[in-house]
Amino acid sequence: MFHHITVLKEEATEGLHIKKDGIYVDCTLGGAGHSSLIASKLSGEGRLICLDQDDWALENAKERLAEYGDKVVTIKTNFRDLESVLKDVPFVPQTDGIPQVDGLLFDLGVSSPQFDEGERGFSYNHDAPLDMRMDQSALLTAAEIVNTWSEQEIARVLFQYGEEKFSRRIARKIVDRREEAPIETTGELAELIKEGIPAAARRTGGHPAKRSFQGLRIAVNDELGAFEEGLHSAVRCLAPGGRVSVITFHSLEDRICKQIFSSYLSRCTCPPDFPFCVCGAKGTLKLINRKPLVPSEEELELNTRARSAKLRIAEKL
Repeated sequence: MFHHITVLKEEATEGLHIKKDGIYVDCTLGGAGHSSLIASKLSGEGRLICLDQDDWALENAKERLAEYGDKVVTIKTNFRDLESVLKDVPFVPQTDGIPQVDGLLFDLGVSSPQFDEGERGFSYNHDAPLDMRMDQSALLTAAEIVNTWSEQEIARVLFQYGEEKFSRRIARKIVDRREEAPIETTGELAELIKEGIPAAARRTGGHPAKRSFQGLRIAVNDELGAFEEGLHSAVRCLAPGGRVSVITFHSLEDRICKQIFSSYLSRCTCPPDFPFCVCGAKGTLKLINRKPLVPSEEELELNTRARSAKLRIAEKL
């Protein structure tokens, strides 16, 4: 995404070990920052496929990536459909019917332009219609969730996806208010959330609506389900020696990434007292960095939104 995390952006791209004539996929085009870096490293034989479900990102990329000509292909899609989309790209080779590329990159979350365009409804700092859709053609909006879902379901979304410990109190406030009139704007919702959090708790931890807005956004876009499917597809679609770089922005995404990567590592089943491995168990991936890379203090001065960013990189064996 377009988060201005200079070093993490460079490390995520460098971590792909880009071959000039390779085929790469930017699964989260966003502001095209990563795509510009990747495309600049490719020769005339190299190719970059950029995916995004946001029309703004695709339009912006036409201008930002124009200098790279036909080295770059942009496709409107959710990255959960990665494998089926790549099957339809004529220059992507396949092995046993599975597309094979040299590297994939995920930069998760909401891009800065999406946050800064108040009318998209992602931000509690702009009063706008309750939307939060990354794909404007999708049916589910934040307004539908807060105005039609049950109190229990709303509380679950805020707790599970927003990690909001006052989720039940907030859900109760929402349901009480919507009985009087529909909740239509981000400003109305932010005020209700504030009312649902005890005054003492509101004094710490940033804006009181931050966690709840995150939870609703994740639910509207099914972000965690899409990421889980997309990352499994990415591992399948990696050619041997290819790499996948993932930048996450909260613990829920990072936990999924860590668990999925771990599930593809080799698991020796030999008794611990054996002097060497005889079981021959082989994994699919190896980790490039055991612990996630995080932004430096210099990066955080440039962009406070990067504070929770973590980068994990794995290579196909």
